[in-house]
Amino acid sequence: MAGKLMRALQYDGYGGGAAGLKHIEVPVPTPNKNEVLLKLEATSINPVDWKIQKGMIRPLLPGKFPYIPATDVAGEVVEVGAGVKNFKVGDKVVAMLSHLTGGGFAEYAVAKESLTAIRPPEVSPAEAAGLPVAGLTALQALVGAAGVKLDGSGPQKNILVTAASGGVGHYAVQLAKLGNAHVTATCGARNLGFVKSLGADEVIDYKTPDGAALKSPSLQTYDAVIHCATGIPWSTFEPNLSKKGKVIDLTPGASAMWTFAVKKLTMSKKQLVPLLLIPKSENLEYLVGLVKEGKLKSVIDSKHPLSKAEEAWAMSIDGHATGKIIVQP
Repeated sequence: MAGKLMRALQYDGYGGGAAGLKHIEVPVPTPNKNEVLLKLEATSINPVDWKIQKGMIRPLLPGKFPYIPATDVAGEVVEVGAGVKNFKVGDKVVAMLSHLTGGGFAEYAVAKESLTAIRPPEVSPAEAAGLPVAGLTALQALVGAAGVKLDGSGPQKNILVTAASGGVGHYAVQLAKLGNAHVTATCGARNLGFVKSLGADEVIDYKTPDGAALKSPSLQTYDAVIHCATGIPWSTFEPNLSKKGKVIDLTPGASAMWTFAVKKLTMSKKQLVPLLLIPKSENLEYLVGLVKEGKLKSVIDSKHPLSKAEEAWAMSIDGHATGKIIVQP
């Protein structure tokens, strides 16, 4: 594909929001060793994508400007780099690109073989593209941090999921139920029925007194909180936790890191756990398999053509999407 141009969107510096995205034509990238070139069919947006643009993760991300955002993609392998063993031209796949280099808002992107998985025909490109960051985060939070066994073999745990109608939250509710957990969930009033349909045992409007206090109508305490929302202090969580309860914070800020350190130093049995996603292809394969089997749903809030990706970007920043926002070339 040497010399061929593709459509893409990029931004040249921090800030600007949707207005900061520019439509461009750039050369189709070339896969290096252990990489595959994908013709993209769907890309999903995660909050971390626009947080990078805002400069909230500087100086770590992005690696350099200009920068083509988004990392969660599904597409077809059209070229393989040296050393690639598990994929061939024509394979339909889902992949997580590096946040350092981005690349999802484009017609083509290069993905590492180690963060790519086969997409079976039963799973649509949009469904698959929703999985990498959001699905893997929910999985790691529940299994790795909260100790939920997704085969249902472990003891039943009481799990709270905040912001349960969003990208990570809607996966977390479903995965927790696969693990035989009792799930309490918070969301806005308009999504109460939706979150209930995902399997949550109890759903609370976060704007009501019980919702603001995170109190379950039937439970005394939670064994773990999958905390997808922001702005809730530790003092709200603590009285609702069991003796060894954990808050797994998916968007930890300075106050969360301070609480984490204090709880560790004081050897408190109640812990706040900041989550840093460690993506693995086998976990991505596992999630794709659950979608194929009908045990997990990727709920799509809306789909947008690449030519109007700014609209999708603005919707994500607004923060009221139900499920995943998808961009398609």
